[in-house]
Amino acid sequence: MSDFDVQIPSAFDPFAEAKAEDSGAGAKEYVHIRVQQRNGRKSLTTVQGLKKEFSYNKILKDLKKEFCCNGTVVQDPELGQVIQLQGDQRKNVSTFLVQAGIVKKEHIKIHGF
Repeated sequence: MSDFDVQIPSAFDPFAEAKAEDSGAGAKEYVHIRVQQRNGRKSLTTVQGLKKEFSYNKILKDLKKEFCCNGTVVQDPELGQVIQLQGDQRKNVSTFLVQAGIVKKEHIKIHGF
């Protein structure tokens, strides 16, 4: 008989990393940018998940001036404050938030068609 190193496979948990990342205090909080279809060609862009320390009204004012669109801040019972903008402004908003230093690019999730 020869001496082979035999390794017996142990139970592997594919979600161990995800559980370890979520349980820590430094879990990532994403800013979600979504588009919602209204009627016809009209659409609505929503931004949620910004930190509460930011002034939503000042960010909204800058977004409206930058992209020449109207918008509002809506208070949602589950999501907190949500910024709504007219039109499909997903890419514009994400670049604006990164350039202004409000959010890092890896913390932005863009949803929609």
